[in-house]
Amino acid sequence: MKNSIKAKYVLIFSALLSLTIIACWLVNMLFLGRFYMSRKEAMLKESYARLDYVSNTYGESSDEFKSIFQMTTERNNYDILILDSDMKVLISNVMNNKTLSDKLIGYFLGFTESTEIIYKGERYTVQKSSDAMHSSDFLELWGVFSNGNLIVIRTPVSSIKDSVYIANLFLMYVGILAIAISIAIVYCVSTSITHPILQLVNISDRMAKLDFEARYEGTDCNEIGLLGEHINKLSETLEATISELKTANIELKNDLERKTEIDEMRKEFLSNVSHELKTPIALIQGYSEGLMDCVNDDEESKNFYCEVIADEANKMNTLVKSLLELNELEFGQNNVNLERFDITEVIKNCSSNIDILLKQNEIKFIFNQSEPIFVWSDEFKVMQVINNYLSNAIHYAKGDEKVVKVDVEKIDGKVRVCVFNTGDPIPEDVIPKLWTKFYKVDKARTREYGGSGVGLSIVKAAMEALNQEYGVINYENGVAFWFEVDGKSI
Repeated sequence: MKNSIKAKYVLIFSALLSLTIIACWLVNMLFLGRFYMSRKEAMLKESYARLDYVSNTYGESSDEFKSIFQMTTERNNYDILILDSDMKVLISNVMNNKTLSDKLIGYFLGFTESTEIIYKGERYTVQKSSDAMHSSDFLELWGVFSNGNLIVIRTPVSSIKDSVYIANLFLMYVGILAIAISIAIVYCVSTSITHPILQLVNISDRMAKLDFEARYEGTDCNEIGLLGEHINKLSETLEATISELKTANIELKNDLERKTEIDEMRKEFLSNVSHELKTPIALIQGYSEGLMDCVNDDEESKNFYCEVIADEANKMNTLVKSLLELNELEFGQNNVNLERFDITEVIKNCSSNIDILLKQNEIKFIFNQSEPIFVWSDEFKVMQVINNYLSNAIHYAKGDEKVVKVDVEKIDGKVRVCVFNTGDPIPEDVIPKLWTKFYKVDKARTREYGGSGVGLSIVKAAMEALNQEYGVINYENGVAFWFEVDGKSI
């Protein structure tokens, strides 16, 4: 990943470590030699003081002095020469005593060429000298013991330089190795730190795409673990909120669709009502104006005009009553009143009310059920349905022998009432539209018998209020409308 935290983390720590080691190496290069010379100077002084003490206490010929002398030369790689006051060698670890002895005598005599005084005290001097014969430099201490004997201690400076070089070289190798190991360690540590961060990045990316299934599963008890816990809570909250918003959006969309549908239904309703009332109003207006203008003075014409006006007014009254009845059913203003009653008796009562229409239209009515059949339903609504079915059947009955037949049968705890009339079957494509307000299959014939197209809408509203099934079945010789009610206690 470009500009990743892990890369920056490794780079920063590696750079800091590298700079630290380089700084240490530079400090060594610049100051280690000086420090080493300073320490060597101090060690020379310490060695002088120790040898002076032992010499003054035990003498140069004692075993104690010889032991200290040997230990000092071997441990520090010193060349040591001690002369007595007669310039005779008392003890030395140098093979060519003559050269070193002459140099020591020369120092006392004032011959200090090719030397650099580092320290000058009362009894000894520390200096840096050059040996042209051996092409080497030495750090020397020469002076006098408390007992008057002469001493010179020297150590080659080249060994100091070699030690400094080796130390710096070793530090460089160790530094490179330390940098490599540290980079590996930092990489591993940064990976363990950035892994949960990358997991959180992946979760947040999925959340941005509205995928809330991912959850942080780390068990860290630190800031990252706390952040992961909060992201999980945020994911749950966002998921719930978006779900609520989607639900509200769907409900709003449905409300808008219902509003649009209601507006369309209102427009259609007004159009249909206007259409249904326009003809009778026009007829009433025309015939009433004819009466007012005395178009015909004879009594028969006046009676005809009055009959037409009364008939059209009755049709409007019937339409208005049907619309009010439908409105009560559709908007739940008429509560369902369940009761137990004999549906056979209800059918007989409804058929007796239309007996005159049956005779006027020369229709044979058949209802063979005589035994009581008790049902549980709203008796008034059931009567509305039966009356509308019977009225519809009477006006659409056709054939050489016009027949309206009512059958009642029990089906799985239900009682089905079926009203059949002879005539033409209803086209299958218009059956779903029959229950729509003001829909008429045959507008001319509907107008002829005074129908408004509201009757089957009343049936639909009543049956839906009762939460019962209803429908229509086509036969070769006619049509049957049916509905069901509960035949036993609920």
